Amino acid sequence: MAVEIKIPSPGESISEVEVASWLVNSGDYVEKDQEIAEVESDKATLPLLASESGVIEIMIEAGSMAGVGDIAAKIDTDAAPPKGKPKDNSGSAAQEQPKKDDAPKAETKKENREKPEQHKPRAEESTEKDDASNVKVTPVARQILKAHDISVDDILKGLKRLGKNEVEAGMQQLSGQPAAREATRDIEEKKMSSLRRKLSQRLVAVKNETAMLTTFNEADMSVVMAMRKKYQSAFVEKHGTKLGFMSFFTKAASEALLQFPNVNSMIDGENIITPKYTDIGIAVQTDKGLMVPVLRNTETKSLADIEKEIIELAQKARKARLSMDEMTGGTFTITNGGVFGSMMSTPIINPPQSAILGMHNIIDRPVAVNGKVEIRPMMYLALSYDHRIIDGRDSVSFLVKIKELIENPVNLLYGANDPEKALFEL
Repeated sequence: MAVEIKIPSPGESISEVEVASWLVNSGDYVEKDQEIAEVESDKATLPLLASESGVIEIMIEAGSMAGVGDIAAKIDTDAAPPKGKPKDNSGSAAQEQPKKDDAPKAETKKENREKPEQHKPRAEESTEKDDASNVKVTPVARQILKAHDISVDDILKGLKRLGKNEVEAGMQQLSGQPAAREATRDIEEKKMSSLRRKLSQRLVAVKNETAMLTTFNEADMSVVMAMRKKYQSAFVEKHGTKLGFMSFFTKAASEALLQFPNVNSMIDGENIITPKYTDIGIAVQTDKGLMVPVLRNTETKSLADIEKEIIELAQKARKARLSMDEMTGGTFTITNGGVFGSMMSTPIINPPQSAILGMHNIIDRPVAVNGKVEIRPMMYLALSYDHRIIDGRDSVSFLVKIKELIENPVNLLYGANDPEKALFEL
């Protein structure tokens, strides 16, 4: 029986997607629920799964556009699985059994070791028969070898010849010297993905359709860094995750957004929409482009909850496994260029939001503290905002509040207020 695998719907208002890549080839035997392809829309990358076990026939080539509901592939469920993968009762193939001739080969090697005088190979022969146990293989290369059921020795035997360049590169590697770079005029050209095309359009639209400005400030990271160092071990032991900087800024932004709701607002035609909650997007750089998964109701979450959710969503983003619900509906965004070494930048607003906070790298700088010059770990902060809806006073005050909360993180426990003022209900 032939089972059709159709293009799934990535979400509402999306009628066309791109078959980004096939993870299998036509004629391969696939297992039920195995990932067989990646389908890319202008918002996310989704996996395509095999609904049944059998031999697959690909109907749409990689890189082609397809409509939602189109037949991407067919699976012949009556086809016999390859040898070593007998079907179980559910019709799926079992794991490959060990080869029967493995043991005799091992015995043969043992006999050869016991009787070395029978055959002493020449230098040329011993070079050919050296095993590949000392060859360094990257994890990606191992996956490719395993997927095609071949060994490193097979690859080495398949080399046609060993030339001058290969020998010189090997000698340089053994000596610890970097390989000489050869001059080249080669170029690489590849089609822009749907996700990248849509991202490009959105970035240009933001510049053209908003009155975007950026205001800057700086934060002394001394207290936060000291707290992380003091409580890191206990935090990991209790919550099972490390305490990072992003959770402090996410929590600080949540409190500041509640005090300056215009920064949490967005324009809808002639109306201004102001959510009473804070759904904060965290920008994550991936191989396929910038993804912004959203943390819901961050105003109610603890630092530990935020850290765990950031790690989970970031891992899904890098594996291109974010759902549409996890990428939509944010009210504010935070981006951290500091992880790449950025000292200062003007981040671009993520529409339809009206503002975005940019974090940067931490650098020891001389600052004036109580009339004295001290070296403190400082971070520049940037807030890009849409001046059509956010006035300068709100934007500057919002960023100052972020600075205050980062420099005095205990205030996060008192609704972003000073503990002494909270004590006196001021």
